[in-house]
Amino acid sequence: MNIEHFLKRTLPPWIEATDEHADIVISTRIRLARNLRDTRFPASFSEEDAKQIDDTVLQALLSIRNEGRRFSYFPMKEMPTLQRQVLVEKHLISPYLANCEKTASVFLTEDESMSVMVNEEDHIRIQCLAAGLQLHETYTQANELDQYLEGQLMYAYDGQLGFLTSCPTNVGTGLRASVMMHLPALTMTKRMNVLIQTMARLGMVVRGIYGEGSENLGNIYQISNQITLGKSERDILDDLQNVVEQIIQKEHEARKQLFARAPIALEDRLYRSLGTLMYARILSSEEAASCLSNVRLAVGLQLISDISLNQLNECMLLIQPGFIQQYAGTTLQTTERDIFRSKLLQEKLATHRRNEPTNGKGEDLYDV
Repeated sequence: MNIEHFLKRTLPPWIEATDEHADIVISTRIRLARNLRDTRFPASFSEEDAKQIDDTVLQALLSIRNEGRRFSYFPMKEMPTLQRQVLVEKHLISPYLANCEKTASVFLTEDESMSVMVNEEDHIRIQCLAAGLQLHETYTQANELDQYLEGQLMYAYDGQLGFLTSCPTNVGTGLRASVMMHLPALTMTKRMNVLIQTMARLGMVVRGIYGEGSENLGNIYQISNQITLGKSERDILDDLQNVVEQIIQKEHEARKQLFARAPIALEDRLYRSLGTLMYARILSSEEAASCLSNVRLAVGLQLISDISLNQLNECMLLIQPGFIQQYAGTTLQTTERDIFRSKLLQEKLATHRRNEPTNGKGEDLYDV
């Protein structure tokens, strides 16, 4: 599979809306951090070490074809900056790997549900993605690949501490589970700061759309475990599952309160965002993300019925700077990207019946 397959696909299976909470829970990610025994960690290894590790993992993953899976191999050094940026925007690689100066690579399955990053912060980072809230199911897939690799490679493991990693916060299980969530009502009602503080006390962390150090673009957050030592994988997943289910409930409650408090003002805000997406000539990624968030909220509140969550999920990927330039087929300056972004969004949302907003009951809004 060549790299163009992954660059051109704008709606991978892991982001398709599938369950009853798809307007709030976008996707699940499981990541396992592993290192090879008797080898320096990436923070201090040489280029020669990096090449040896990359080749070792390559040989192990090539042989997995007999196990019913097939990975495509992409060395970072052979990949242009724009292509790396698109893979970051699709959550297939981390910003850390995209900027790696030593030999590094990524292995991807055709459906993009599984990736293996080599020589990122750790020698190996196994990642599995799935649509909606599927923590245990996604972990099962990651664990199967991990067990296969463990049979081929010698992991750095301590009988008391567990898996050894570059960052102390990953020592133990090496498991980082996260759920990507759209939380506009909790953000609008100024409850996110309290939620973030509560999550910290529970051993969880709330980050932006691309993880540590990133912003919550379009009111999208990643909720993940912070503790990997002293808890089993099942306990980590169960605790995160419970937390996410509670956040879903709180977001629903906040939406009801927002609508009950000032329905006309809320509808005006949401429909104005739709108007901006449909008619604006210039749109920055930040403004586009904010408007898409509002339209997504309107779909969740059943105020808009003829735009699908999958359309919005696709648009959420397409508005990113790398994707815009990949879609345009050329490098664009900031203003050029903003102009192209507005045209692209209008094209993707063209199926919306712009003159027929409803009140969620199938009635024309202007006749109510």
